[in-house]
Amino acid sequence: MMKKKSIPASKPFLILFLCQMISALDVPLDSKLLEELSQPPTITHQSPKDYIVDPRENIVIQCEAKGKPPPSFSWTRNGTHFDIDKDAQVTMKPNSGTLVINIMNGGKAEAYEGVYQCTARNERGAAISNNIVIRPSRSPLWTKEKLEPHQVREGDSLVLHCRPPVGLPPPIIFWMDNAFQRLPQSERVSQGLNGDLYFSNVQPEDTREDYICYARFNHTQTIQQKQPISVKVFSLDSLNDTIAANLSDTDIYGAKPVTERQPVLLTPTGSTSTKVELRGNVLLLECIAAGLPTPVIRWIKEGGELPANRTFFENFKKTLKIIDVSEADSGNYKCIARNTLGSVHHVISVTVKAAPYWITAPRNLVLSPGEDGTLICRANGNPKPSISWLANGVPIAIAPEDPSRKVDGDTIIFSHVQERSSAVYQCNASNEYGYLLANAFVNVLAEPPRILTPANKLYQVIADSPALLDCAYFGSPKPEIEWFKGVKGSILRGNEYVFHDNGTLEIPVAQKDSTGTYTCVARNELGKIQNEVHLEIKDPTMIIKQPEYKVVQRYGQVSFECIIKHDSTLLPTVIWLKDNDELPDDERFLVGKDNLTIMNVTDKDDGTYTCIVNTTLDSVSASAVLTVVAAPPTPAIIYARPNPPFDLELTGQLERSIELSWIPGDENNSPITHFVIEYEDGLHEPGVWHYQTEVPGTQTTVQLKLSPYVNYSFRVVAVNKIGRSQPSEPSEQYLTKSASPDENPANVQGIGSEPDNLVITWESLKGFQSNGPGLQYKVSWRQKDVDDEWTSVIVANVSKYIVSGTPTFVPYEIKVQALNDLGYAPEPSEVIGHSGEDLPMVAPGNVQVHVINSTLAKVHWDPVPLKTVRGHLQGYKVYYWKVQSLSRRSRRHVEKKILTFRGNKTFGMLPGLEPYSSYKLNVRVVNGKGEGPASPDKVFKTPEGVPSSPSYLKITNPTLDSLTLEWGSPTHPNGVLTSYILKFQPINNTHELGPLVEIRIPANESSLILKNLNYSTRYKFYFNAQTSVGSGSQITEEAVTIMDEGKMAGILHPAVVAGKAMASRQVDIATQGWFIGLMCAVALLILILLIVCFIRRNKGGKYPVKEKEDAHADPEIQPMKEDDGTFGEYRSLESDAEDHKPLKKGSRTPSDRTVKKEDSDDSLVDYGEGVNGQFNEDGSFIGQYSGKKEKEPAEGNESSEAPSPVNAMNSFV
Repeated sequence: MMKKKSIPASKPFLILFLCQMISALDVPLDSKLLEELSQPPTITHQSPKDYIVDPRENIVIQCEAKGKPPPSFSWTRNGTHFDIDKDAQVTMKPNSGTLVINIMNGGKAEAYEGVYQCTARNERGAAISNNIVIRPSRSPLWTKEKLEPHQVREGDSLVLHCRPPVGLPPPIIFWMDNAFQRLPQSERVSQGLNGDLYFSNVQPEDTREDYICYARFNHTQTIQQKQPISVKVFSLDSLNDTIAANLSDTDIYGAKPVTERQPVLLTPTGSTSTKVELRGNVLLLECIAAGLPTPVIRWIKEGGELPANRTFFENFKKTLKIIDVSEADSGNYKCIARNTLGSVHHVISVTVKAAPYWITAPRNLVLSPGEDGTLICRANGNPKPSISWLANGVPIAIAPEDPSRKVDGDTIIFSHVQERSSAVYQCNASNEYGYLLANAFVNVLAEPPRILTPANKLYQVIADSPALLDCAYFGSPKPEIEWFKGVKGSILRGNEYVFHDNGTLEIPVAQKDSTGTYTCVARNELGKIQNEVHLEIKDPTMIIKQPEYKVVQRYGQVSFECIIKHDSTLLPTVIWLKDNDELPDDERFLVGKDNLTIMNVTDKDDGTYTCIVNTTLDSVSASAVLTVVAAPPTPAIIYARPNPPFDLELTGQLERSIELSWIPGDENNSPITHFVIEYEDGLHEPGVWHYQTEVPGTQTTVQLKLSPYVNYSFRVVAVNKIGRSQPSEPSEQYLTKSASPDENPANVQGIGSEPDNLVITWESLKGFQSNGPGLQYKVSWRQKDVDDEWTSVIVANVSKYIVSGTPTFVPYEIKVQALNDLGYAPEPSEVIGHSGEDLPMVAPGNVQVHVINSTLAKVHWDPVPLKTVRGHLQGYKVYYWKVQSLSRRSRRHVEKKILTFRGNKTFGMLPGLEPYSSYKLNVRVVNGKGEGPASPDKVFKTPEGVPSSPSYLKITNPTLDSLTLEWGSPTHPNGVLTSYILKFQPINNTHELGPLVEIRIPANESSLILKNLNYSTRYKFYFNAQTSVGSGSQITEEAVTIMDEGKMAGILHPAVVAGKAMASRQVDIATQGWFIGLMCAVALLILILLIVCFIRRNKGGKYPVKEKEDAHADPEIQPMKEDDGTFGEYRSLESDAEDHKPLKKGSRTPSDRTVKKEDSDDSLVDYGEGVNGQFNEDGSFIGQYSGKKEKEPAEGNESSEAPSPVNAMNSFV
């Protein structure tokens, strides 16, 4: 017994390593490339594993392979080398491994029975074929045997044994008579799976002497015949007559009547049996019972249901057939035979085993030196198959060692491969029921990039259409592909392009500015190559003046215009059609450059005329209708419709025909072209006139065909080129005799409205179609492909019948036959309908999502088995919805979107996705009933995109040399913001732009103070956000720094300045250099005063602060300004609020840069934070000066003096 392997500690690392393996290269199917690349052998064609050959014909054992260099071939037979050169009967086809064994020239097929295997080898490895078992077919004769006649009493059971000879392959058995007619079979008499003929009870009509069993050997196309079997059935009446003739007439014997018997199983015997079947095969279970009356067989599965859509009943329900069996079909199946006297049952225990089948077959690997890869071979079966590996046809345990190779069960891991690692590996999965063998090569190639698309290829596309620029490539390692536009263009990125894995560049909506040269660059570590292609965008072709509807008189002239506009580089061709066909070959039709002219118009020219314009890239068309009318008459002649015919007469009355004659009315100067005969059915539709026929205007009699059971009246209408006459007076009535219907209902359909019914509908016959009274319909149906009898019902006055209790979505043969009191209509044709659909059973599997870009994804799924659809497959629905944005991590109301893909399509595109978001989707199959279950939700994420523009940009607090910028983050970040980009430049009075300055700002900032700007200067700002993908769209704003106070005071009158200050917003002076210098001087002064106060206090003296301040004049305070010329310092508003708090009102500096006495006449508390300003024990001041963060209005100034020019400047913008 095998021990379970424990998972070593390194196993998780191994799994992670496998997940990170580099995927194998795909080799394009380019003939020139394939001729140049070395490749190990690959078996392309071989004979089947079990190969039964005709012993009368040559044996051909197929073995074809490809490789570079071309492989050589060798064979083994029964495990040893087969030297074909030593056998004159065996030859090998040139450039092939296929063997031809010459049987027709003296060879014997039996001498070449055995197990053959082909090997294809070149310098890069060896591939092997399956073991091909060669066996000649056999069709032996029946052994001679003496067959005794069967004498059976009426009602007894009987089995006629066939016992065919054992052939290869087994023969097909059937029973016939001497006339080569198949013997009829029924619930009472039927053939078993073993070929025997079973009688549940015999009847006198079963007596015959030519029951013959035939065996047909399809492989040799021969039929063998068993000797005829004689059966004689004695009825009880004949048995009594025989006994009476041989005995006295005393009643010493009285034959009993035929006695009824309860069922007894003829096969299988006993109460239980077993059956083993292989996965994927057809399971056949059989129960045949004897009994009188004939038993009826019923099948059930114990503890479960018979599999839907895979279960069929054959041989009058004596055989249960389940197709495509799986392990789930294992279990106990019970057959029950029942008649009126009782029942008997038999339980068959079914076990489903499985020969090996692939889960993951190994696939070829194309690697470059130093790369890693894996070969995976996974198979399943029952019992579980064992996996073994071979290298170049040799068991891997004894194959030459390869340091880059490591075998781990069903996986071979390759690490840092070299060119000598190239080989062909074989995976063998086998159990007691069979084996699987797969070849997969490892081809190590070192190839620089190659571009297979022709150089300078020209692509021409109509504007607003997709453009696909090819760049087919190959290289090992797999090259990276980049696209550039123009000679020195930057690499192409962004959502306006789609980059396909095969190198193709797609421009979904090509515009005029897409025209140009595009360069495709392929590079790997061995080299780099590039190729240029050219794209031209053409204007679409348009019909700017379309043909118009025309009415023209006969013999006149008409012209249709078709003026077009097209790209000047495209050569258009114009084609005219009449009624979607070519113009008549008539010289009256003149085709010009922009028009079609028709000369001498006739009535035949009536119709629709179409102008079609074609170029090499597009096509457009437009149509118009031409109506031809008669020319106006000359005044001397009056044309009018003819007068109605009169004097109608019926003659030659027969059951199905009658002759009608009439006298024409006046034709009114326009010859009568034809007469229209109409009829009225006074019995079924009185007052309604129907078209019957028409005859030429020169004919005044007509033989009319009639239908049975119609009370006819006729009338005639004359027609000339002007129009129709009034109808004639009706003829006398004529009633035809009744008859059986001539036709059956039309449009017969069978469509289920529920899963367990079949709705049969048809179009009812019209009254005159009934051919007689008592119209009814015989509705018949039976299940298709099942040996069921027709079920029929007769209905009247309806056009629908519902059959209940049907299986779900099963085909039915349907026919509807009309009948009346006189008989039936002819046998109707059969139509195929289906019982009702039910919801699909399973969900699509293997749902995969491939994200193409940040707004587009492609979804794939495996189609569901048709048998699980349970209805007409209408398509698949993809439900997808956004779960959350990966940048905001906030959920929102889920709005599911639905895309429907018609038919059996297994992939689709999901447009309109939001970048950097998490999505879920599932797929459902749809039939006429509705949707099936959803597949498990598939989660996928879209990559980052470029962000939208910031939500706003505000510029506040303008000063002499600084501006404050505040902004909001983008509404749609579409990813993780990495930074903000601010660009600004000055604008002079002539709107010329100065040098552009760029600043990169961290993504977590929301404000910026720009310093060291020029005073009284207008600046233009460009602001956008960035993710790792690139920059988003930008917003712009303009702002102006304020003018210099000193210069402004010298220019403006104080009253004017004061007036402007009242109307403008005030400026925060806390950020001004001069203000900071002033505050530093004040702080130094306070510190000195505190020191002096502390000294005098210690001496016991008093120090009046107010008096000292009045006596001390502040020095001139110059504004502080950094002169290093640097720009772009930034900080957050939060930190700025602490470092640059404005002064309290009333403490502004006057324009002459001196501090007035009145402005300094405040206590120390005014420079602190209210009552919180205080002294320590040592006399030092606690706290810091601070003002209100909101600017005070001018009216709030407590001074009674006029506002100073400085105040006006601080509020000037």
